[in-house]
Amino acid sequence: MDTYRPRLVDGLIGTLLAELPAIFVTGPRAAGKTTTADRHAATVVRLDREAEAVAFRADPDAAMRGMAEPVLLDEWQLVPGVLGAVKRAVDADARPGRYLVTGSVRGDLDGDLWPGTGRLTRVPMFGMTVREQAGQGPAAPFLDRVAAGDDLAPASDTPDLRGYVELALRGGFPEPALRLGELARRHWLESYVEHLLTRDAEQVDGGRDPARLRRYLEAYALNTAGVVEERTLFEAAGINRRTAQAYERLLTNLLVVEALPAWTSNRLKRLVLAPKRHLVEPALAGAVLGLDASLVLRSGDLLGRLLESFVVAQLRAELAVSAVRPRLSHVRQQQGRFEVDLLAELAGGRLVAMEVKADAAPGPDAARHLAGLRDRYDTEFAAGIVFHTGPRAYRLGDRLIAAPISTLWG
Repeated sequence: MDTYRPRLVDGLIGTLLAELPAIFVTGPRAAGKTTTADRHAATVVRLDREAEAVAFRADPDAAMRGMAEPVLLDEWQLVPGVLGAVKRAVDADARPGRYLVTGSVRGDLDGDLWPGTGRLTRVPMFGMTVREQAGQGPAAPFLDRVAAGDDLAPASDTPDLRGYVELALRGGFPEPALRLGELARRHWLESYVEHLLTRDAEQVDGGRDPARLRRYLEAYALNTAGVVEERTLFEAAGINRRTAQAYERLLTNLLVVEALPAWTSNRLKRLVLAPKRHLVEPALAGAVLGLDASLVLRSGDLLGRLLESFVVAQLRAELAVSAVRPRLSHVRQQQGRFEVDLLAELAGGRLVAMEVKADAAPGPDAARHLAGLRDRYDTEFAAGIVFHTGPRAYRLGDRLIAAPISTLWG
């Protein structure tokens, strides 16, 4: 029986394959890339299977020749030479729908030497959103709905605060999110982290110390959704700055962490330019730090951080398919005088500002920084949203709304 649940990127992949020769689907390990790409492929090559990888290591051009297309080349990073073979094949024959390439590390590790530029069109794919997990089918991305002025209706089964924490700790990896109970899911996520710190890290950047890398990832998880100085992270991990920078590059290339850039503007003075660091998959915070919902609820700091990373994860998964082409950043002035958790800059320069609160009924004061941004950027300001853990949406002022987090998938 086919139990596949459609993904946000399915339609995009199909559209691109109809017009482009090669698509590069990239995302965290176990996010469902292979399962999704398989549905668009005529031939599947699993490069993580030695019997299939041998011929591609020896002569990838010859190995690909004559295969029914589209050909899916899964886990490209295990046989990097396949990218050069795809480049040569596309240069010789650029008709659409020839190749799908998937992998669990960023494809630009070698910078200018990467052969995919101009040949492989990247489609980022992340863990499943709550909407995808529920099998609700296609819907307009959240920021498209906001830009269109649609009502922000919460989901019919809107969770309470504990429910949101449990959703965040459940995460978006299809295997544990859809098929495993709580105990098995916790062990799966802990095993994922162990695999990440040993085998995956070794393949991308051999020679790293798994114990020190784990300490660094723990420090990162404790500070997810934070504008945190490098010193805080490397001192907590017991390493030096240079090692910390190398570890952050490694975890970024493995698509485990992401630095949300700071927004800049000449109309706001003394802006903090440091990024806001997030775990790409918030469920990993539970696995790395040994957390369950009860422990998170007893820590106000961790609670706020986890909820914010959860909201970012829901939005990040929609960026590639959004018609308004949003770019996410954060806004913060020195000494914390002005701070906005999330800012989406839409096509045409329109702004959607967002705050995330562990509060069931935030009042107008929760939107004061959003109101400040609206007043400074009245023409560009489309909406300000205070995401909260209560059951209903309500207005907080001109273009300001308090909305349950579940409006992201409602």
